[in-house]
Amino acid sequence: MPYRWTDTAGNPAPEPSGQAPGTADQVHLWPYRSLPRTGFVFFIAATVVMVSIPLLSLLGRPELWWILLFIAIAVAGVWWAISHSYRTGEVREVLSFRGAELHLIRHEPDQTARDWVANPHWVRAELHPSGGPVPDYLTLRGGARVVELGAFLTPEERRKLHRELQARLDLARAPAAP
Repeated sequence: MPYRWTDTAGNPAPEPSGQAPGTADQVHLWPYRSLPRTGFVFFIAATVVMVSIPLLSLLGRPELWWILLFIAIAVAGVWWAISHSYRTGEVREVLSFRGAELHLIRHEPDQTARDWVANPHWVRAELHPSGGPVPDYLTLRGGARVVELGAFLTPEERRKLHRELQARLDLARAPAAP
C-alpha cells in the first residue's frame, strides 16, 4: 500500500484503538510505482538484447550503423520517458500528529515543500465521493483552508485512509485522562 503509519521514530505505529492518547503518529504517502527501479534496469537490458539479436545478421555491413543509430535513439527515448515518469512521481506527503498540532508537508518533485498546520481538534477529514478531481477525493479542512491528501492513491486506498485518519483524529480530540 502506498502509505504507511509510523511513530515519530519511524517504527510501525499501533492500531488507533490500542493507542495511548497523545502518542505522536505520522502517515507517509507516496504514489504507487508498478515498475520498480530494478525492473526498469531489467526492462532496458532485455530491450537492448532483443533488439540486438536481429542485428547479428547485419554484422560487417554498412547498414548496421544506420539501424544501430535508430535503435539507440529508440532505447534512449524509452529510458528518458521512464526516468521522467519517476522524477515527476517523486511526490511525498507526510501528515504528523504532534500533540495539539496536525502538520502536513507535501514534498513536490522539484524539491519544494508546502506546509499546512492546524489544531486536530478542529480538523475534519472529508471524503468527497464525487465532484473532486478524482473519485473519493480526500481533503482535510482546518480553519479557512482545505488541503487535499493522497490524490494519487486509488479510491479504495483513500477510503481506507479516511477511516484510519478519522479514528486518529477522534483520539486526538479525546480529553486527556486525569
